[in-house]
Formats: sequence, C-alpha cells, structure tokens
Amino acid sequence: MTTTRQDAWTQDEDLMLAEIVLRQIREGGTQLAAFEDVGRKLSRTAAACGFRWNSYVRKQYKSAIEIAKTQRKQLRSQEPNDQPQKQASSTADHEPAEAGALTFQDVISFLQTYENSENAAGLKSENEKLAQRIKQLELDLEQAKSEKETIHNNLKMVEEDYMMLIEMMEKARNIAVMRDDERSRKVNFQVDQNGKIERTEK
Repeated sequence: MTTTRQDAWTQDEDLMLAEIVLRQIREGGTQLAAFEDVGRKLSRTAAACGFRWNSYVRKQYKSAIEIAKTQRKQLRSQEPNDQPQKQASSTADHEPAEAGALTFQDVISFLQTYENSENAAGLKSENEKLAQRIKQLELDLEQAKSEKETIHNNLKMVEEDYMMLIEMMEKARNIAVMRDDERSRKVNFQVDQNGKIERTEK
C-alpha cells in the first residue's frame, strides 16, 4: 500500500509529469490517465498531479504541448477511424507504450505553423507593449533622478540658511547681553581733592 506524499515537488518529478502527460497527448490519451500514472509512480494522488500540472508545469511546456497535439493529428490521419478511440479507451487501464522521439521536420513544421498563428501575433504585440513600458520606466527613472538632485540642492540651501539664522540669533543674543550689562552698571559721582566732580562706575 502506497502512502500519499505531501512534500514539495522536485525537478525530476516535474520532468516525469511532463513526459507522461505529453506522451498521453501524442497518443490520444487523457490527462487524467497521465495523472493517475504519475501518481502511482510518485506515491501522490491524481488530483495532486493534476494541480501541479495545471498550476506550474504546463506553463513551462507550451511549445511541447503544441508539438504533441500536432503529432496526435498526424497519427490520427494515418490510422483507421476507430483506432484512436480504441487507444484512448485503453490508456486508462494500461500503461502506454513509449512514444517515438521528435524529428527535426516535426519541429520545423510546428515553428512554421506557430509563427503564423494568432499566438505569435499576440506575443509580438505583447513584446512591443513591454518595450514601450520599459522605455517609459526609463524616462520615469531619469525624471526621478533629476527631482532627487533638485531636492538635495534645496535641502542644502535650507541647511545653509538655517546655520546663518542660528549665527545671527547668537550675535543678537550677545548684543542683548552686553546692553543688559551696561544698564546694570551703577554710575556715581565723587569730588576729588581739588574739588572737581568725577564719574565712577561700579
């Protein structure tokens, strides 16, 4: 009896999942059968395998999926009409046979078809939008740098003005203290020996 695993997926497990699902697509099988097959091999549930495929792995193999679909169409066109149905119904109960390797011509055919497809046009449009977005972000960055430099210069001027104000306040305080000292001095008059009046400060 196998136990259900709940640990994180490894790169090798993702690769096995992709290989088996792509093989099922090429041979006209179902993804559910692929998930069950992977689940048995990795001691995981079919639902966990399906979630991993749809949430992460499938996004990494978009081109391979298209190639597998193209190969499936070629196989169906070469076999009798009832053969794909028979094969699809049997894949849920039996492990599928190993699929043949991709040929160079298959890849070229797929790329030519993909280049003229709506997906290629959509990617081109998206690429142009991203290029424009990058250019706009570069302009925003330059503007932000300029604004930062202006703010820095203004801050420096404010600091200099503040220091000048402190210095002026210090001078004014010293003058006020001196005046207070002069006002606090007492002035007296005295008569010297010759009878002259002199001013004295205490």
